[in-house]
This record gives sequence, C-alpha cells and structure tokens, in this order.
Amino acid sequence: MPLLQTAAVTRETFWTIGHVGEAAFYYLAAVAILVFLHGVYDRFARYARGSDDWFDRFDDFPGRVVTAAKLVATNEKQFDRDFYAGLMHAFVLWGFLTLLIGTTILAIDMDIYRRITGQSFFVGDFYLAYSLVMDALGLLFVVGVGMAIYRRYAARTDRLWGRHTSVEDDAFVWTLFLLGVGGYVVEGLRIVGTGFPEFETVSFVGYFLALVYDAAGMSAAAAEAAYPFAWWSHALLALGFVALVPRAKPFHMISSFANLVARDENAGKRLPGVPAALDAETGAEEIDHFSWKELLDQDACTKCGRCSAACPAKASGRPLDPRDVILDLKTYRENLDAGGEEVSIVADGGTSVVDAETMESCMACMACMDACPVDIEHLKSFTRLNRQLTDQGDVDSNVQDVFRDVMQKGNTFGESQRARADWADELDFDLTDAREEKVEYLWYVGDYPSYDDRNKKVARSLARIFEAADVSFGILFDDEKYDGNDVRRLGEEFLYVELAGHHVDSFEDCEFENIVCTDPHSFNTFKNEYPEVDFAEFADDPMMEFDVEGHWNESGAVDVRHYTQVVEDLVRSGRLPLDGTELDYTVTYHDPCHLGRYNDVFEAPRELVRATGADLHEMPRNRSDSFCCGGGGGGLWTEHEEETKPSEERLREALEDTDAGRAVEKFVVACPMCVTMYEDGRKTGGYEDDIEIVDLTELLVEALEARDAFDSGASAASATAD
Repeated sequence: MPLLQTAAVTRETFWTIGHVGEAAFYYLAAVAILVFLHGVYDRFARYARGSDDWFDRFDDFPGRVVTAAKLVATNEKQFDRDFYAGLMHAFVLWGFLTLLIGTTILAIDMDIYRRITGQSFFVGDFYLAYSLVMDALGLLFVVGVGMAIYRRYAARTDRLWGRHTSVEDDAFVWTLFLLGVGGYVVEGLRIVGTGFPEFETVSFVGYFLALVYDAAGMSAAAAEAAYPFAWWSHALLALGFVALVPRAKPFHMISSFANLVARDENAGKRLPGVPAALDAETGAEEIDHFSWKELLDQDACTKCGRCSAACPAKASGRPLDPRDVILDLKTYRENLDAGGEEVSIVADGGTSVVDAETMESCMACMACMDACPVDIEHLKSFTRLNRQLTDQGDVDSNVQDVFRDVMQKGNTFGESQRARADWADELDFDLTDAREEKVEYLWYVGDYPSYDDRNKKVARSLARIFEAADVSFGILFDDEKYDGNDVRRLGEEFLYVELAGHHVDSFEDCEFENIVCTDPHSFNTFKNEYPEVDFAEFADDPMMEFDVEGHWNESGAVDVRHYTQVVEDLVRSGRLPLDGTELDYTVTYHDPCHLGRYNDVFEAPRELVRATGADLHEMPRNRSDSFCCGGGGGGLWTEHEEETKPSEERLREALEDTDAGRAVEKFVVACPMCVTMYEDGRKTGGYEDDIEIVDLTELLVEALEARDAFDSGASAASATAD
C-alpha cells in the first residue's frame, strides 16, 4: 500500500531512495556546495589582483544593496526597449528564486527543525500552500526558459548570436529547461506511484502529468520503479549545476548583482582620472592594470547583445562591437590564468586582444552602457584602452594632429587664439569681456561655434537671444581654449588636465554666477568632470601651466548649464516673448548624446521647439534611446569605412520613420558637433533637397524675428485704423 495514503498531508522527500541513497545525496550535495563556494571565492579573489578603482564603490553599502535588489526584482532594465525579454527574464528569475527558496525551506525543515523539535512543519496547510506556489512559479520558470529557447533557436534574434556564442550558452539554457521540466516529471511519477492522493491536486502541473502517465497505461508499480532513476537524474543535474555556477555562464547570477551593487551612477559622464605620477598604471599594458570593477564587468556580461544592438558604430559597419571587446578581455584574462601566451592588449597592427581601429570606432555615445541591463561600464574600459594607445603612440594620424593643435594653439582647428571671438564681428552689439566685468552668465562658446563657419551662425544666434532677453553675459575671448572632453575620451589625460586647469584658473579670475555652454560636450565635462580633478596632484609638474589648489566647485556653487536650459527659463519667465504661434514648420528633434543620455536634459529643448510654434514629431529613437550622430569620441576627426554613416541613418529615420514622414522640413539639433555631422550626412546621403539642418538657436531667432515682424505689422495696422 502506498505510504502517503495513510499518512498526513505531506510527502516523503526521499521516497524509494533509501537510506544509502539519502546518505549519498547528502555527500554529493556537500561536495557541490564546497565546489561552489571555492569557485566563488576564487572568482572574487581574482578581482583583487586588479588595480584599485578611482571611485568609492561601497559608500552607503546598505542603500546600494537595496537599490540593486530593487533593480533585480523589478527587472526594469530587462523591460527597457524589449518587453518580450523583460517578461521572459522575469519569469525565469522569479521562478528560479522560488524554486531555490522552496528547496531551502525543505532543507531547513528536514535538517534543522525536525532534528531540534522532532516534528515537521512540512505538513497540512503549509504543505498545500508550498506545493501550489512551487508548481505555479515553477511553471512560470519553464515558460520563461521556453521563451528564451524560442527566441534563440526559432526566432534567432540577431543580437543573441556573435563571435562569443558557444556551446556553453546552449548548455546553460537547456540545463535550466531540463531542471524545470525534470522537477515536474519526478513529481508526476510520485503522484502516480502513491496512488493519486487527493490533496496532491494542489500540485496542478505534477498532477496533470500524473494523469497523462495514467492515461498512457503507467501503473503505480511502474511509476515506483521509474522514480529513483528520474529522481537521481534530476538531483545530479541540479547538483552539477550548483557546482559549475562559478565556472560558467550561470555565474552572472552573482556577478551581475555584485556589479549593480558596485555601480557608479555617473559612469561615463565622468571618467576616472589619473594620478600625476608618470609611472602610474592608468593604461592597459597588462590585464591586471584594469581595475577590479572592470574585471567584474567582464564576468557580469551575459552575452545578451543589447549593447551591440544599440551601438551606432556597429550599426554603421565599423569594427566595434562593445560586447566583443568586453568578452575578448575576459577570454584573454582566463587564457592567461590557464597558462596562455601573453600578447599586447591593444595595438595598431600585430597580434593584440583588441585592435586600435576597433577603439577608434567608438563614438563615446554611451548607448552601450544605457542599454546594458547589468550596468557594465564599457566606456571606462574603452578609455583605458585608448590611454594605452596614446601611451604607445598608436593613435590615428588625424587625432595626433588634433592633439598637436590643442597643445600648441589651444583649439582643435589649429587657428590663432586671437581669432577666437572673430565670429562676433557681424553682431550689431559688443560682447562683454567676462575677465573685466562681472556678469550673470560666463558663456563658454566652444571650438566649433568659434572657428567653424557653419557653427559661427549658431554662436551669433545664441548671442542675439541673450541680448534680446537682456541677459548679463560675457565670454573669455582668447583665454578660452578647447574644453578637453573628447581628447580625454581618446586617452590624452594629461592634455585634458592642462586644459581643465587653465579654464579653472580663468574661471577663478572672473566674477560670474553661472556658466552656460553652447556645446553639450563642454557642458558635460565642466559639470561632471572638472570638479573631480585634484589639481593639487599636478602642482609640481612643469608641463601644467595653471595655479589651482585642490578641487574646483566641490560645493556646487557654480551652476553649469547648457544653453537650452537657460533659454527655456527665459521663455518661461517672459523675457523672450514667444507664444507658440510664430512658426509653422514640421520638425523633428535629435537628442545629442552628451546632453540627453549623459545628462538627462530632454524636455528643455522640446519645450523651446514648441515655443516657436513648430510642429514637433519624434523619431522612434529619442531621448535616452537616441542614435548618435557619429561625431563624439573623436569621430569628427577620424575617417572610417562605413556601410552607412550614423548621420545618414539618422536623417533617413527622420524622413521615413516619424509619423510625419517626408513632411518633416527641419532637423533640429542642440549641439555644434551634431550640426557639423548632419550637414555632412545631408550631402553624402543625398538629403540636401529633403530636409534642412538647424540648430535650436537658429529656430528661436527665426521665431523672434517673426514675432518682431508680427508686432511691427500689428502696430502699423493699429496706427492706420486710428
């Protein structure tokens, strides 16, 4: 007679396994756990061999853990841009955690509670609730894994396949599937073998399988005979999975959570600085020169390909895939640890882990980081690789020319500093010298608005806007140099520090309340990076021609703003008289990476577009999902073989993918670099007759001129009527 027909509402965990089998299971479980713990220790001990990280990753540690747990529990990063993947991952995660918690509860009852009290809480209502929850969430787990299998093998989603796709990926997903299904197979056999206890209907999935077995003619005796084989198959697969977690893809369950705990919310928008010591290991000469967090990033990568799908360099056919760079570094590290041959990590030609051309392809747009569900900080590792290229002299010749021009002339155009404010000659008013008079806004104009003919119009437009609003503003004239944002991302850290020190010196000699920037790149580095530089470290370096002690603007007393933020305030306060009826263009707006994705300035530019009366239509990729113009990270200064330029693809999107379609007349931007890239893309892509590139300042000036004409016409009409 089956045991449980006469017993309480519960089940026997080791039914038909016997005492010897039970002892063998405990032995194997202990081995699996020890192997697991040793593997986890070994992994984290490996990170300790990396260099120290620049930022404190463990301030407010409890808060960090809570935030990471929230991100994991809600799956919000998985749902971003891909609802199917978010739902799939939520099913797998919550199903897996439920099964893990359920197994732990059972172990506590059997190995602790029963031994202490002589009783079991695994009976009655608790057992029924336990069985229902385990079956329900286990089913979600199987469904989630099934969704993953469908996406990988039937739909063959492109981003899941790449150079690093391996048998390990197949083994991982199929092991999860077999674990999920195997549990129900075992449960169904037990229900048949124990005579279909009525209370087991609560285990609805297992009971359904039991009915299937019964309909197929399986007897209770046959089920009892098959049960040990099924049970041991399931148990050994589960224990093997536990043991292999630290040594295979499942380790991302641990490393990803650790990565979220240690994340830097300002990663990318601020880069780690370098100490003044010339022998400091700030590049990538050896794999252990990478910081422990960068090594953790490599292990946290799940090969999901979201960064690859978001990368504009990859989309345009350049030889960069962010996922491959991270995984190439990981593979090289593991090969070295296994006794492999040491090679150059990054170089221009020859044998290396990463090729120089790959890093030259990066636009520093941060799309990869924004898309990553586990907060891998790609740009931090990429900058380290670029620093190594700079140290080795393996830098693109055009970039070397730019470095030289900045060193010698103070700007990326190689023009005279005395000509920096010549763009203002066509204005009908004089600009204030902020070095001599107190102003509300110190305006950093930037290289492109100062020297590039097309962008000089942008500078003049913004000056006219400030003048029309009666803003107290001034500029630095020839004391203004290049801000340094992009040369830093290309690896020229010491040149960046010299530029930052020069500007902070200049700022401290002026009286002003706020800094306003034309260029989002300048805005980002002034706001997020200049305050991080400890200038005192470089005080004794004869190459550094500045006199700054310590940090700048640590208290945040100086508010650094982009012009769109300032002008929006002017419109809202009524200092710029626009009522949203001046223009009737159909337009779309492009979010510059350094303004939007870097600094979350999304609404101010859109409010200004609406203030002109223009009809704004969004492109599908907007705000944090915006597609880079291709100019960042030195893209303005390098040439690449591309299938389609990022600027051309973006213009195609504007004309074909907005709901206004070809009716879009103007492509509005708020970045001088974007103006340059899109003017080029308009020519090379054949869009010259289809759309006009305008900076937001130019649209605003046109609206103000239309308002003046309307006011003049209204006054004349009134006078005629009188």
